[in-house]
Amino acid sequence: MFSQPKRLCSLCILFLLCALSGFAEPIIYVNQIAYDSKGSKIAVIGVDERLSGKTTFSIVDVKTKKTILKTSITGPFKINEWNVAKIFYRADFSMLTQSGHYKLQIMINSREYSSSEFEIGDKALAKITIPAILHYYRKQRANTEIELSADKQIKLFGSDETVDLRGGWCDASGDVSKYFSHLACANFVSPQQIPLVTWSLINTAERVPNLIKELKLQDSIADEALWGADYLMRSLSKNDYFYMIVFSYFTKDPKARRVVGLHANSVTTNEYQSAFREGAGMAIASLARISKWGRSGDFTSKQYLEGAKRAFAHLLINNNKYTDDGKDNIIDDYCALMASTELWYVTREDLYRKEARKRVLSLRKRITDQGYFIADDGDRPFWHAADAGLPVLALTRYLDLEQDPVFRKTALAVVKKNIDYNISITNEVENPFGYARQSFRFNNAIKKGFFIPHENETGWWWQGENARLASLATAALIGGRLTEPSKTGWKTTKANSDFVAQQISWILGANPYLTCFMYGFGQNNVPYMHSNYGHGSERGGISNGITGKDGSPDGSGIDFKREAEGNEWRWTEQWLPHAAWFLQAVTAMVKEN
Repeated sequence: MFSQPKRLCSLCILFLLCALSGFAEPIIYVNQIAYDSKGSKIAVIGVDERLSGKTTFSIVDVKTKKTILKTSITGPFKINEWNVAKIFYRADFSMLTQSGHYKLQIMINSREYSSSEFEIGDKALAKITIPAILHYYRKQRANTEIELSADKQIKLFGSDETVDLRGGWCDASGDVSKYFSHLACANFVSPQQIPLVTWSLINTAERVPNLIKELKLQDSIADEALWGADYLMRSLSKNDYFYMIVFSYFTKDPKARRVVGLHANSVTTNEYQSAFREGAGMAIASLARISKWGRSGDFTSKQYLEGAKRAFAHLLINNNKYTDDGKDNIIDDYCALMASTELWYVTREDLYRKEARKRVLSLRKRITDQGYFIADDGDRPFWHAADAGLPVLALTRYLDLEQDPVFRKTALAVVKKNIDYNISITNEVENPFGYARQSFRFNNAIKKGFFIPHENETGWWWQGENARLASLATAALIGGRLTEPSKTGWKTTKANSDFVAQQISWILGANPYLTCFMYGFGQNNVPYMHSNYGHGSERGGISNGITGKDGSPDGSGIDFKREAEGNEWRWTEQWLPHAAWFLQAVTAMVKEN
């Protein structure tokens, strides 16, 4: 399961040699870590010429060499938008639930070809990856002596006033800054960063306690969640808003660190107050939720809850003073929904129920007949490179508590319409990898594509979308159980399960570049990335991933670069939200409660 991180897989070398000799071997794309026994299991086979007649594949037990399953491939498929010469086929072996280590084998032109090894097992992905993700977050802590000393008395931008913002996690393998959200000035693409990680850890600890106990991770996940909650509390100012960013300016000098707001291209400002959509909503949700634990980090449970209530009350009055365009959009809606829902859980106060329902009604107004959301008050489709599944996840969390049949019906209808849209748009073109497609506006026209547009409101930012894939998988699995339940597998439909499995498998190696983006696992990882203060790529971290073609303004085509004259971060850099969303996807697969 583990590999040397810099080592290209032997299959990739073989393919290169074959290409140079004028003969291309078939390529078998599989999840390089594991498939959950209850879920869908799909591999992809790439060939240069269309296969003739009926072709079967076999799943072979690695230890016994026995064939466990033999069935037909489906296809052929051609992915026109990617301009890839290969013809693809799908191999669906979802019916295999027996635990073991396997390879997929296929006979083509009287020659047998095998995939890399993979595991099938009960809760296999969660058992393997949850400990690794916790390892990654512990290593990402901003807890070196240099960071703790600098952040204990860090200056506010444009001022000599200092605040104590020790703790939190470094944002990425190449960036030791700390963010609630780093694209606030663009309004419609703000990702949830440290607050999302904190909520994700809390949610997993609460959702799958039996598995966490089995893995002996109770203390580890609790300590990590409390580490996050303590940073959120330090980030809560005496004026009841959250400081948004501790910025490193990408220098080794710790004295350069400042509390800032960010405009495009790392232009810093004193607009460091967080709106709901700029991390504050998820911070409130995290503090409210962890307050139920009765456990203390550097703050008490009472302080966590009081902090959440103070911040929420402040934003009810001041949110649009902090948003860059002065008005709410969909990200405010789903982040405020999560905040109000978690406060409603803890307090059962009417204020929070009322605010949660208000946001549900706003999300209902934003859903189109087609099933995608509108981000603004006009016609801009909501697309997001990291949190595309968060509107649905916020609604499902709300539905855990809401009992009123009218509001339940409203929320469930929105959830179903959006999940149906995600699956429909993904499957309306030949798409053997099942990569989640999306709608976006480009040049004043609504377009559909695989990857986000590179020309967007940020003016510069685009990167791989592994967090988006995991967030959509989470939404489809949790939401699908509510809207289209089943008694088998992952407890939802085959279509939902296939969608979920293929997003996760793409991240773990079943992609055209045969790259497992979880570092330290699979047969082929991205190169190691160094960072300041001894930080850098860590086992269990997930890199950005694959994008549309570099130089393609609408994000069409496909690209992945290991080196790009300093811009390889778009593909190879690890980032906090990827692991946070992956953690939620595997947590949803387990489904204890």
